[in-house]
Amino acid sequence: MRCPYCNGDNTQVKDSRPTEENAAIRRRRVCEDCGGRFTTFERIQLREIVVVKRSGRRVPFDREKLSRSVEVALRKRPIQSERVDRLVSGLVRQLESMGEQDVPSSVIGELVMEALKGLDPVAYVRFASVYRHFREAADFQEVLGEIAGRVEPAQEAGTATPSQSGAEAAGRKH
Repeated sequence: MRCPYCNGDNTQVKDSRPTEENAAIRRRRVCEDCGGRFTTFERIQLREIVVVKRSGRRVPFDREKLSRSVEVALRKRPIQSERVDRLVSGLVRQLESMGEQDVPSSVIGELVMEALKGLDPVAYVRFASVYRHFREAADFQEVLGEIAGRVEPAQEAGTATPSQSGAEAAGRKH
């Protein structure tokens, strides 16, 4: 394994342990040349996945890019890194088990949004705002309605919304 600091080939494994429910091995390494310490992960890769972008361009699937996207959405949220790792591993397993080598980026985006919706609603909205290219506040309102389990219909004057209490609705009708 090449050292990320000095690019030297002389690295040694200091500690190995299973992670992600025994789906990967985490290895702590030290470079004998510069003394740098770093972590590597060894995972089973069932097949090579190719991401088909909206433009039609084809690029190799990059687990790290997926992980970075999820981490950006979860930035400053109270989610443990182990849960993030499990989420990303689960997404990769889903992609691999689809049986397709070519996977549209839209499928990956939808899988990420569905996973984030169950993990952290704020991260879901953050990811959705970038993925769906939100342009105005109404786009956020629609997604917030999805999270609440409903899409807000156009409100008629004097009609209570599902979020208003019975007392508020009764007060308006009198």
